[in-house]
Amino acid sequence: MKKLAAFYPIFDNSEWLQRLVPLGIELVQLRIKDQPMSVVREQIIQAEKICQEHQCDLVINDYWQLAIELGCQWLHLGQEDLDSADLAAIKKAGIKLGISTHDEAELDRALALQPDYIALGPVYPTILKKMKWHQQGLEKLTEWREKIGDIPLVAIGGMSVDRAQGAFDAGADIVSAVTDITLNENPEQRVNEWLERCRPQRQNL
Repeated sequence: MKKLAAFYPIFDNSEWLQRLVPLGIELVQLRIKDQPMSVVREQIIQAEKICQEHQCDLVINDYWQLAIELGCQWLHLGQEDLDSADLAAIKKAGIKLGISTHDEAELDRALALQPDYIALGPVYPTILKKMKWHQQGLEKLTEWREKIGDIPLVAIGGMSVDRAQGAFDAGADIVSAVTDITLNENPEQRVNEWLERCRPQRQNL
């Protein structure tokens, strides 16, 4: 079984992937919002090419129809996405699925779908988007770890290189980062720091 990388950055366009995936990123999410479908399609196509060239697993956020059409291997869905997604079609296409969770009800819903990973967030306060959930804290990661068994657990929200080890120690298998990289004055250096910190934490999937 292929090992799933412990470092999981999220970017909003393929230009970030072109710039940073070659540094050694092995798992990355493309999360595009508020763009025409034609733009999203082209972004996914470009991202797939980049990731195939560098042996990186690409996770598509939300656009399950395009993920099926374009033969993508991974998909990430939030709770609202689950309301409209054709989960049977996703499963039939053989696409691996990650699901966001924030509370017990959402966790129960996610577990019923037997996902390939479960994400919990925000672990720390995040500036990425406004959310109704306050920070979950490391204790919630430990609680989720006990509830989900062997399913890989992703920590997301306010994560930084310095906070990564605490998330791993609390039970996370994978740590996801967004603005810690994209707002850094030297994104390449930051990615290298992330890779060094997360290298010992690879998770079997």
